[in-house]
Amino acid sequence: MRVPLSWLREYVDLPATETGRDVQAKLVSAGLEVETVEQLGAGLKGPLVVGQVLTIEELTEFKKPIRFCTVDVGMANGTGAPQEIVCGARNFSVGDKVVVVLPGAVLPGDFAIAARETYGKTSHGMICSGDELGMGDDGSHGIIVLPPEYEAGTDAIELLELVDEVLDIAVTPDRGYCLSMRGVARETAIAYGLPLRDPALLDVPAPNSFGHVVKVSDPKGCDRFTARTVVGLEPEGRSPIWLQRRLQKAGMRPISLAVDVTNYVMLELGQPLHAYDRSRLDGPIGVRRAEHGEKLTTLDGVTRVLDSEDLVITDNRGPIGLAGVMGGANTEIADAAADPETGQIRGTTEVVIEAAHFDAITIARTARRHKLASEASKRFERGVDPQAAAAAAQRTVDLLVLLAGGTAEAGVTEIVAPSVPRTISMPADHPDRVAGVDYGRETVVRRLQEVGADVYGQDELVVAVPSWRPDLSEPNDLAEEVIRLEGYQNLPSTLPTPPPGRGLTPRQRLYRRVGRALAGAGYVEALNYPFIGEQILDQLAIPADDTSRRLVKLVNPLSDEEPALRTTLLPGLLGALRRNDGRGSHDLALFETGLVFQAPTQEGIAVRLPVHRRPTDEEIAGLTGVLPVQPRHVAVVLAGAREQAGWWGKGRPADWADAVESARTVASEAGAELIVRQGQYGPWHPGRCAELAVVIDGAEQTVGYAGELHPRVVKALHLPARTCAMELNLDLLEQASQGALQAPRISTFPVATQDVALVVDERVPAAEVEQVLTEGAGELLESIRLFDVFVGSQIGEGKKSLAYALRFRASDRTLTVEEASAARDAAVALAAERTGAVLRGLTPP
Repeated sequence: MRVPLSWLREYVDLPATETGRDVQAKLVSAGLEVETVEQLGAGLKGPLVVGQVLTIEELTEFKKPIRFCTVDVGMANGTGAPQEIVCGARNFSVGDKVVVVLPGAVLPGDFAIAARETYGKTSHGMICSGDELGMGDDGSHGIIVLPPEYEAGTDAIELLELVDEVLDIAVTPDRGYCLSMRGVARETAIAYGLPLRDPALLDVPAPNSFGHVVKVSDPKGCDRFTARTVVGLEPEGRSPIWLQRRLQKAGMRPISLAVDVTNYVMLELGQPLHAYDRSRLDGPIGVRRAEHGEKLTTLDGVTRVLDSEDLVITDNRGPIGLAGVMGGANTEIADAAADPETGQIRGTTEVVIEAAHFDAITIARTARRHKLASEASKRFERGVDPQAAAAAAQRTVDLLVLLAGGTAEAGVTEIVAPSVPRTISMPADHPDRVAGVDYGRETVVRRLQEVGADVYGQDELVVAVPSWRPDLSEPNDLAEEVIRLEGYQNLPSTLPTPPPGRGLTPRQRLYRRVGRALAGAGYVEALNYPFIGEQILDQLAIPADDTSRRLVKLVNPLSDEEPALRTTLLPGLLGALRRNDGRGSHDLALFETGLVFQAPTQEGIAVRLPVHRRPTDEEIAGLTGVLPVQPRHVAVVLAGAREQAGWWGKGRPADWADAVESARTVASEAGAELIVRQGQYGPWHPGRCAELAVVIDGAEQTVGYAGELHPRVVKALHLPARTCAMELNLDLLEQASQGALQAPRISTFPVATQDVALVVDERVPAAEVEQVLTEGAGELLESIRLFDVFVGSQIGEGKKSLAYALRFRASDRTLTVEEASAARDAAVALAAERTGAVLRGLTPP
């Protein structure tokens, strides 16, 4: 919401010395987010005056049409002589009043004006457009043409209100009333302790039966509808300069007088309005839900197919507007135009003004469904004061009568659904207990009355909530109002004393160790949004029956393309890798730890837990039972070089082994023994994918996968070639932990090394052979390492040779050669039995 300071002063008598920065500080302390204070006209220096065009000479010898004009600027040039100016604009004629900047002036952007030779003439100044003065576009896309009543030589800086300060306020969803000058003025008056001149306090005639007929078929969607009629409007009437400038400063473009008035009142009171050309209405106005498949062409020229949940405004022909969002083109206010036969100016002369109150959720869903955010929908979905509708309609009528020469008809239509005042009961000391500050009853009552509430009672207060504050619904909301108006900065800052012996939980310490270990291994942490769409699961080739397909859908997603919570970390990480690769960073190693979400097998409705006491175990269990399963995962993605080339060597690219090694790193931090074997799943290359498993309570359980991504996945997601990835379930790893890590006992006796080369079928994984050798060697084996893999004709087709280095050591003695050889032979024998391994160089039996 853009708030011109000059306009704000109409409702609050701010001290003359107060600047926009001062007001910003006050509003920020009251809880409003004032992002910037824009200084309009900064650096602007006159003379900038009204001029009247006397003559226009068309210069046709140039590539583009150029005009040499003489302009009467009164005595602003010191002589009273006509000013000669060269101009390329075409939207003005002889006799028009324009804005002229004379030599010596400086325009916004430090643009100094001086006499200069151009197009064979000397131009003594410039005829200005709105953009050149920092006003924005007024709809003409050219020179500013002023109404004829202003005299030549009048100071245009003051006339056009070019010097001002504008506060840009980011209005949060719970503060919809601040999307109006009335709401911001109320907050300003409270912040300064000054009285408010409420622009909604108007004399409004009582409803009668003479107004335009209105039929509301859906009182839940529209609980209030006011209709007023104004006739005798002047079709050629223009919005006065002060009205246009206020709209421009607030960020809106002037369109026509009737439309400008409705926009002005919306900005002033926060009540969206719509004006219908009465001559284009057919019968009574209706409010109902749309029929599925109905069509409506809105004011932006788009024909929209309506949904049965859309609320529409109708006449006898059908929909004429999308309620609370945008009007229809078939009842649009007609622009003034000359009749080609008679030359008479024709346009809209009779309007019906709509001021209604619509259901916030209905309007929000309609705007999102049609991707049609408007100034009206932005206000309705945040909450509009229903009591302001009649006042807004009256204000619009008054302005149209004053500015357009219209006459207000006596008929006043007002349809109001029955409602009861909203009240909240609250102990008088509730804000004190929430804030930890002794405010006292008088302060609480005074602050609540300042926001517009009526307060009754002594120790137990009954608070009648003002109609413009739909966000106030419970005692904590009232406590927040008291606290923010008393000043968050006045709350005492007290650090809680942690109980002794407490700290991070073992799980938290594990998460931190994993993050540090991966960062130490050269990975960079990337935090991504937890939202995905079903399409990404198809691109990752996730099986249709996989648990990752059990998505938790969001009712109100940030993006329609990502309406669900993630079930895997890979989409976000791969997206980050793709973006960074596209921006020139090709050697990448990223990791993320975070929750994934899987829909429960049985759906339920979560109960709302109390906040004034600790929930019972049954309440917590009931809530937990309907929540999604939320395990914590860790994932990495790699692309490009894993080791950089340099004087030390050639470097090497990242490959599937690096992804597997990252899994080993994580498992090591968790104190779990990771089982690595060949696997096949979803996005991974079937020949370069490792299945990762652990043993939990004696049963082996898969916890993730690592390896190189399938070429089809790489192509579908536009990833670098040979991209690798790993993902593990950290919660399962924690369950597989063998407890606190035990420091190994270091033996002082020498090691005995035995090498063994085994020939196995190519399809036998090296990890399986290593596991069998470890088991067969027994407790004397200290470590085992694969140091060579050989494939060739010497060992036979379909075979491979795996060479391992086995280190044996005893804690209490020096091993003999016979003991080491016996342990090696036992390991080889078990490998032969389990995997069909044969010692290289021996002929198989």
